[in-house]
Amino acid sequence: MHPLQTIAVRAARAAGDTIMRATENMDKVKADVKGRNDFVTDIDRRAEERIIEAIQKTHPNHSFFAEESGHTGTDSDVEWIIDPIDGTTNFVRGIPHFAVSIAAQVKGKIEVGVVYDPVREELFTASRGSGAQLNGKRIRVSQATNLEQTLLATGFPFRSMEQFEQYQALFAKLYPQVSDMRRAGSAALDLAYVAAGRFDGFWEFGLKWWDIAAGSLIVTEAGGMLSDLQGNPNFKNAASLLAANPKIFKSILAAIR
Repeated sequence: MHPLQTIAVRAARAAGDTIMRATENMDKVKADVKGRNDFVTDIDRRAEERIIEAIQKTHPNHSFFAEESGHTGTDSDVEWIIDPIDGTTNFVRGIPHFAVSIAAQVKGKIEVGVVYDPVREELFTASRGSGAQLNGKRIRVSQATNLEQTLLATGFPFRSMEQFEQYQALFAKLYPQVSDMRRAGSAALDLAYVAAGRFDGFWEFGLKWWDIAAGSLIVTEAGGMLSDLQGNPNFKNAASLLAANPKIFKSILAAIR
């Protein structure tokens, strides 16, 4: 296991413990509105602090790009990209579908990705060049070969409603050609599920880098492909994301063009 992956797993589990303890007293969780349909809780902030503290015990000079605290730390070759609770709306509502997402970026390249679902105790991990795992067992993307067989995941552009018309147009093109679609509310888990073959593909507008950094590596290491919805492989700062198994990746792009 990559040494940074060991640290990421430890940090994710620490955050997961904080989150799960909070679920026992949800009436005490304090939620604030960051923007349109965008929430943050005191548990998001506490979980993020635990992640950073866990990493700094071993690497005090690393830098961080985290959803709640932004860019912090020194000018290091290693930057940690952190979403302490991906799926905060689900968490606040008591819907048991959310995850901790942690990625380690070394000299601009994601080398380690961890997505941890503390409810189901499912730990999705990947290190560059070493494959992807779920609770230590190797995972691969699905083998679906045509759109009619596929179950896709998606997410509504809730942060940027100006993209909603474009989203509707693409949904109208794609939905009649696939088996079905799901909208579960956590992009990190959607990507992890693509990697595990539970979903054949995933597409969404308006995601942030902390939503997808860890999951993107897990998909790649499980044999999947990623791009924006125009097919551009440089999706880090793009307005959209597509992830799928290679056999249907091009079919999805063709269907929505």
